[in-house]
Amino acid sequence: MAAPRIIALIPAHNEADRIGAAIAALRAQSRQPDRIVVVADGCTDATVDIGRRAGAVVVESEGNRHKKAGALNQALDRVLGGLAADDLVLVQDADTTLVRSFVACAVEAMAADVGAVGGIFYGEPGGGLLGVLQRIEFQRYAREIARRSYRADVLTGTATLFRVSTLRQIRQARLDGLIGGGASYYSLASLTEDDEITKAVRTLGYRTISPPGCRVVTEVMTTVPKLWHQRLRWQRGALENLRDYGFTRVTAPYIVRQGLMGLSVLALAMYLLFTGWMLARGRPEFSPFWVAIGLIFVVEKVVTARGAGFRSQLLAGTLAVELVYDLFQHAVYARSLWDMARRREERWCAT
Repeated sequence: MAAPRIIALIPAHNEADRIGAAIAALRAQSRQPDRIVVVADGCTDATVDIGRRAGAVVVESEGNRHKKAGALNQALDRVLGGLAADDLVLVQDADTTLVRSFVACAVEAMAADVGAVGGIFYGEPGGGLLGVLQRIEFQRYAREIARRSYRADVLTGTATLFRVSTLRQIRQARLDGLIGGGASYYSLASLTEDDEITKAVRTLGYRTISPPGCRVVTEVMTTVPKLWHQRLRWQRGALENLRDYGFTRVTAPYIVRQGLMGLSVLALAMYLLFTGWMLARGRPEFSPFWVAIGLIFVVEKVVTARGAGFRSQLLAGTLAVELVYDLFQHAVYARSLWDMARRREERWCAT
């Protein structure tokens, strides 16, 4: 039986500084894609020229008003016609580089009941304190995936390998009205197309996984406003996708996790208010029991940050800095709920 063909798609909007590294990482794969396609969407910099010089095929979107999802849909319309059902399509961000084993491990993991294989993402160096906090966060998320036996709850946009037949089934399901989001492969109605397509794949009855060999290194946000817009889009998109899909066996675990997130926001707010009230009264009390619980919490924070480096572990051990980061995440969650309740339209912001 012939090996499946692999086509790599790299959607890019003004990624001249990064597109070369993304293509080079694909060229260095132990199982190289048969073709690399840069999907240039409204680029006004040197992305197109750099992509061509690096040996990639460049296709430019035409009249696209739907950002990344619209550009990918146009590209998929062009490339899927010449592919067999068992061939594979790798979709990866231009600001991401894949480890050498990614494609080979993803192909090996593509069992009959697996519809797509996603990456496990880690943060690139740099970004100051904000970069460190994101790398710790990503490291903990990778540990969580491992604890779930590498089940992917989100097929990350950084890099995901799809079977061609699965993509065709998604499009047909949209045309038949079984799932929403338009009449193509990626939803045009979602702020987070990777989260939505995960639910589409799983609604069709397929598993989604992220094996340990499918690691990627991706960009971290270097300013608070950029991080705010990124996370608000992620959180708002996740909530809206759940609203659009409704309560099903696929969405039930996601809805429970969102509910638990809401409880954690309330619990932390109440704890801080109570602590502030005690300090204002000038009567702080220290219980050996709660001190012990606090130390356990510190140890857990330090251990789970291990893969991010020794300095990250020291930072995690202080608790204070990460507490501020947690409050930031909680503010994103609360703002997303508030905006949804007010039916406020979320603006797409480049990050």
